[in-house]
Amino acid sequence: MAPPVAGFKLNENGIPDFEDLPLRKTDPQFSAWGLYGDKDELGTLNRLTDERVASAAKNEIKTGHRISLNWPLDAQPNQAFFARKVFHQELFQKPPRIVNDDIWTFNSQVSTQWDGLRHFAYQREALFYNGVTLEDIHGVDAEGKKSTVNGIHVWSENGIVGRGILLDYHSWRLSQPNPPAYNSFETSSIPLADLQACLESQGTEIQFGDILFIRTGFTASQATLSADTLAALQAVNPPHFGGIERSIPLLKWVWSNFSAVAGDQPSFESWPAPTSNPYALHEVLLAGWGCPIGELFDLERLAAHCKEVGRWSFFVASEPCNVPGGVASPPNVLAIF
Repeated sequence: MAPPVAGFKLNENGIPDFEDLPLRKTDPQFSAWGLYGDKDELGTLNRLTDERVASAAKNEIKTGHRISLNWPLDAQPNQAFFARKVFHQELFQKPPRIVNDDIWTFNSQVSTQWDGLRHFAYQREALFYNGVTLEDIHGVDAEGKKSTVNGIHVWSENGIVGRGILLDYHSWRLSQPNPPAYNSFETSSIPLADLQACLESQGTEIQFGDILFIRTGFTASQATLSADTLAALQAVNPPHFGGIERSIPLLKWVWSNFSAVAGDQPSFESWPAPTSNPYALHEVLLAGWGCPIGELFDLERLAAHCKEVGRWSFFVASEPCNVPGGVASPPNVLAIF
């Protein structure tokens, strides 16, 4: 983890105020390029300092109860949203010994995943986090070695580890006298005001550097669909999903509080982004701030346990795969109480 570079005006949390973004006026809107140096590849994960992680472990791990947040890699066995290649396992024996090996092939975003910094650029500027270009990512050096800049392997060195909080929006929405309209398979947006109301109803307090998880109800909704209905939805291009709203107040809320964000839906934000909208959250979070976006997290057992014990904060331990130059990765994530 790196401290901010000298010369920037920082607030009490050691980051610039949202209103001071972009830090360099010639950079894309809302970007924080250069905050941790021009070669930084951790972005908001720099907020997960040793001290903050140690504090989270001390205050959040009470019983040792552990819950996996990983969907099975083959959770989309036949076809996948965004036409991604599904998981395939080749299992084979190695005679004459009584031994087996297997080979896995899959798109790194076909199941639970962290989107890395090679995934989504500022679309108009065609620039990734800290100004990295497509040519930088796909380039090779004089010896033919592939570039690994902004690769997911950098996140594997220290993991994505710290205090997590769950916003169980799905349960909160259904508990309202007049539940807000929302459909996991339409371009429905969850307003920031509803997320904050959910937090208040849970009695959950945000601490700077938290890892945010939002249960929108996607997994629960998909489980009710017939195979034919699900296949028809997976064939839609571009697919339509409910998710978090795109707004400046929402961006300010994320920037001011979190080190990483994740949800149970395939796109985190509502999708597709309207052409009238000047930006997608993926642009600002990934390309602007280097903030990991998690998608398709399995939050069902987590939500049930949070309700049972009456607290929605916990310790999170996630180690992305050590794939040099990787675009995304299964999170290999546990919530620990």
